[in-house]
Amino acid sequence: MARGNKRIWGWYFFDWASQPYNTLLLTFVFAPYFAEVARARFVADGMDPSAAGAAAQSLWATGLGSASLVVALLAPLLGAVADAGGRRLVWIWGFSAFYLVGSAGLWALTPGGDALIWALACFGLGFVGMEFATIFTNALLPALGPRDRIGEISGSGFAFGYLGGVLSLALMLLFFAESASTGRTLIGLPPAFGLDPALREGTRAVGPFTAVWYLLFMLPFFLWVKEPPAQPRRMSLGAGLASLRGFLMSLPRRRSLSAYLGSSLLYRDALNALYGFGGVYASGVLGWSIIQIGVFGVVGAVTATVASWLGGHADRRWGPKPVIATCILLLCTTCILIVATSRDSLFGQPLPEGSRLPDQIFFLCGALIGGAGGALQAASRTMMARHTTSERATEAFGLYALSGKVTSFLAPLLIAIATSLSGSQRVGIAPLIVLFLAGLVLLVWVKPEGEQRAVT
Repeated sequence: MARGNKRIWGWYFFDWASQPYNTLLLTFVFAPYFAEVARARFVADGMDPSAAGAAAQSLWATGLGSASLVVALLAPLLGAVADAGGRRLVWIWGFSAFYLVGSAGLWALTPGGDALIWALACFGLGFVGMEFATIFTNALLPALGPRDRIGEISGSGFAFGYLGGVLSLALMLLFFAESASTGRTLIGLPPAFGLDPALREGTRAVGPFTAVWYLLFMLPFFLWVKEPPAQPRRMSLGAGLASLRGFLMSLPRRRSLSAYLGSSLLYRDALNALYGFGGVYASGVLGWSIIQIGVFGVVGAVTATVASWLGGHADRRWGPKPVIATCILLLCTTCILIVATSRDSLFGQPLPEGSRLPDQIFFLCGALIGGAGGALQAASRTMMARHTTSERATEAFGLYALSGKVTSFLAPLLIAIATSLSGSQRVGIAPLIVLFLAGLVLLVWVKPEGEQRAVT
């Protein structure tokens, strides 16, 4: 394997190693398990089942929003400090430790719900580690190949990551995550390694499993990915602050970058909320089990794998902007379908008792979320790379993370408010449509070729 290709493959392995945090923890296994445990705990404390479901969703939104706020506040500053020091890998090592400790700690959430707050804290720690490690890894993208290949590399990386997500989810469903009613996995086996289904140890193992997966598959990254050639410098908070200040001061003169950061702020916030609440929604509205939600996750991850790869090639041919716009429109359509679908009605029209149409529609929504979401993230990463240089990439991707996190509390907060006011988890998803459309409007002012040469 050529040295350049080896470095690219090593970079791909970060997506493969880190994807289970999104697939297994944020979306398809731990999040619905958390909602299930929280809902049961609230019912045991005297809440009405419907109110308990809404309260569980609100609690999850609060935890996710708090962790995202930490990322938003620190991402640009740490990125500027890293660029000033000329080193990125050391930050990836450090935040990988957060990822490992946080995900492993999720084992503590037993069915009784005594560790709900502890589990939220551990999830937040791991989430912060995953997000920051991603920022510093994304900053390596502009130096991985020529400008016309960046979109293809980004898309292939996401495709490879989603493939890892599919495999990790399949392993969890086949051998670990048990049904609450039968105590058996998807293929009818008890959880592996003698894990006790009565204590939901198979499902709780998702945290340690995610940690071990990351530790194992980050080895190619650390072995093959080296720092881009640069003049060694001492990391300096002062230099980082000065660089960040100059970068921020340049934004009013950089219309395309400012519009793109604003656009991505809105549509990525909405997308992350879809990922974060998809499993919670399926559990609360459709009454799906962990195993059903996991199968739903496999469908979404498979379409994301294919769509990310195809999107990367479409990005190389037509550029990232048309890919982003198309994906936003698809996700808007998906949100409308979700809001219009309940267990007993579709667009307000009653369905026959026992109809499987809502389940089929939600599986279609899962495929659309996975496919459009995967291609959208890959193209978004490319568009950011077109607005920076390899020397300023960490700072730029730190600001990119800020644009995705500074209002990351917004979508969960809007969902929490809409859910609380309406008393309906289904209606609670409606604000995401507005966020997607607002992001699409701002995209009008984004230059297709970016502003890379304008970076100072």
